[in-house]
Amino acid sequence: MAHILNSKNLEIQIDFPLENYNFSRFDWTGKIVDVKFKNIRFASIEDPNCKNENLFGKGFYNEFGIDTALGFDETEIGGWFHKIGVGLLKKEDSLYEFNKPYEIRPAEFELSAHADSVLITCISPAAKGYSYELRKEIGVQETGFTIKYYLRNTGNKTINTNEYVHNFSAINNELIGEYYSLNFPFELKPELFGETVNSELAIAIEKNGVKFNSTPNEQFFFSDLSGGERVRASWELINHNSKIGIRENTSFQTNKVNLWGWSHVISPELFFDIRIAPGASTEWIRNYEVFHI
Repeated sequence: MAHILNSKNLEIQIDFPLENYNFSRFDWTGKIVDVKFKNIRFASIEDPNCKNENLFGKGFYNEFGIDTALGFDETEIGGWFHKIGVGLLKKEDSLYEFNKPYEIRPAEFELSAHADSVLITCISPAAKGYSYELRKEIGVQETGFTIKYYLRNTGNKTINTNEYVHNFSAINNELIGEYYSLNFPFELKPELFGETVNSELAIAIEKNGVKFNSTPNEQFFFSDLSGGERVRASWELINHNSKIGIRENTSFQTNKVNLWGWSHVISPELFFDIRIAPGASTEWIRNYEVFHI
């Protein structure tokens, strides 16, 4: 059963680790499924045509190591490697693919739930010299919510990976279109993007943001929006039709910002670089705020 966090204006639905979504990609600790502000929804889903929604992303799901999972390269085929926040995955070939259905040995999870916050801990087994303890605390405020992360390296090898929130966003269940705008606190550099998928030209890249010429029927994707430059990790999505928006601010800077979307969803992604020596730890924060215009 989902856990609901409430404040005066905000309601957040969270699935606990072993509830519902059980795929090998997204972090199982504190799966934020839905966010409502005065009954206006701010969350969407990855694929509206999926037959089993527990295999796909939704809401404000996050992921560790999208490019390569922890310990994958050192693991022999048939062995087990880490997916942080999930458990151990079985290696079947020499190429890691984030959307592949791996066999899973779930990690150990602990939780402490309250009316306005939830704390979930993920304790990994040891594999190939790697192990860790991940803590995620989600708290609700009057006009927003906060995700606080703590990751400790309990193994004897350095943890070198990254984390991002996919932010499956839409406002008031309205399709992405001309009345939306997405703003960033840095200059977008299309000539330095790593990848561009915009076949319908529905997305218009401007100096400090993205606007829409129409509702995109096909998926779109842009990588490295800052051109690799380290910038303030933040974004702001506004629905000018509903006159309301949501923004994410973080405790860190980033040199990797990606953007994915479809007709029903837009997903700005702010990556946090992680490098932790054995016995050390790191912490970071993501703050989300709903606002009127």
